[in-house]
Amino acid sequence: MYETIRPFVEHHERWRASCLNLIPSENSASAAVRELLASDFGNRYTLPFRDGTIGGQRIDNAYRGTRYLDLVEREGCAIAKAVYQSEYASLRPLGGHIAAMLALTTLAKRGDTIGIIPWRMGGYDGYGGDYLPQMLGLRTIELPFAERRWGVDAQATAGLIEDHTPTLVVLGQSYFPFPYDLAPIVKAAASAGTSVVYDGSHVMGLIGGNEFQHPLAEGCTVLLGSTHKTLFGPQGGILLSNRGAELGPRFEDNTTWRTIDNAHWNRIAALTEALLELQNYGCAYARAVVTNARALAHALDECGVPMRFASEGYTESHQVLFDQPALEERMGADIVTLSARLEKQQLIIDAVGRAGVNEVTRLGMKPAEMGEIAHLIHDAMRGQDVRTRVEALRAGRTLHYCFANP
Repeated sequence: MYETIRPFVEHHERWRASCLNLIPSENSASAAVRELLASDFGNRYTLPFRDGTIGGQRIDNAYRGTRYLDLVEREGCAIAKAVYQSEYASLRPLGGHIAAMLALTTLAKRGDTIGIIPWRMGGYDGYGGDYLPQMLGLRTIELPFAERRWGVDAQATAGLIEDHTPTLVVLGQSYFPFPYDLAPIVKAAASAGTSVVYDGSHVMGLIGGNEFQHPLAEGCTVLLGSTHKTLFGPQGGILLSNRGAELGPRFEDNTTWRTIDNAHWNRIAALTEALLELQNYGCAYARAVVTNARALAHALDECGVPMRFASEGYTESHQVLFDQPALEERMGADIVTLSARLEKQQLIIDAVGRAGVNEVTRLGMKPAEMGEIAHLIHDAMRGQDVRTRVEALRAGRTLHYCFANP
C-alpha cells in the first residue's frame, strides 16, 4: 500500500511545467485561484432555503457557520453577471456538462425535441442521443451545418426551427473556430417559442473578454459552459441568462437535490477569483489569444503542417484545426500517432486534431513564440528530438493576466 500519492502529483507538476500545453480544453489557474481551491471552503456545506421551515420555525439555511460561504457566492454571481452582462448567474454547476443537464431539464420535458450539432461535425458528445437526451427522454434533430466556417448554417437552422418548432436548440461546439450568425436563429426561435441554449464551454473566456460574440445580448436564452478552458478558473460550470425573473427560480428548483447536492464552495471561491481576473484582464487576454491562434496556424501552414480554414483566416477563437487528411499524407501518420509522438517531445495536443493557445498565451507568449512552437511541432512530427528546445522556450515563464502574488 502507498503511504501517499503525493510523489505522483509532484512528478506530474514538474513534468507538465517543462511541457508546452496546447490542449484547447485546458488552462492554468493562478496561484490565488489554486490557494482558494485548497481552502477550508472545500470541507464545508451551505444549503440556503428560499421558503423553509423546520419544526414550525422559519429557517434560512440548513447549516450554521455559512456566512462567508454565502457572501462569496453572492459576490461571485454579481461579478459573473457584470462580466457576461446577464441578469442571472449560477456558479453552482459542478461542470459544463452539469450546467447543460440543468438547462435541458429546466427548458424541456420528456418527449420534447431539441436541435443539436452532431459530434461528427464537432458538436459536444454529451448532447448526442445516447447521452443527455436519452437520460432526459428527449428526441434530437440535427442542425444544418456549414463546413466552410465549421459551424451551423444560420439561415437553414432558422428554417428548421420554423418547420419543426423544437423546444430548444443547442449551439456551441467542441470544435469551435468561428462565432455564429445568431440573428436569423434567434429571430426564428422567438417566433416559434424555441429556447436558444448557447454552450460556450470553449469560449467563455473569449466571450467574457469581449472578443468572440455576446450570446445573451444577441438574444440567446441561456449561456452556459465550463470554467477551465479559455476561462482560467478551476474545473466547474457556470450558467447565465437574461431571463432571470422567469427562469432563475426554475433553475434553482432544478439545482439542489435534483442536479447536485453540495456545490463545492472552494471551487466557487476559486471561480470567483478567476472571474475577477477576467473582469480586470480579460479583454487583453482574449485579444492576445485570438492573435496567437492565427499566428500559430499560419506558422504551422508555412512550415509544412497543413491547417484548415486558411481562406477564412484560420480561426477567430483559441482553437486551430489540423487538416488531418493532408497531414497524414504529408507526415505518413495519423493524428493519434502524431499526438503521441509530440507528447514524448513535451508538446501536448489532443488526439482529435485540435490545438489551442489559451494556456501558452497566459504564459505571456506572443506571435514570435507561436512561430517557434510551429517549428517545434513540425520537427517533432518528423521524428526529431526537440525536448531541449521545448524546455528552453518554457523555462522561467510565469502566468500573466492575473493579480500579482501577495
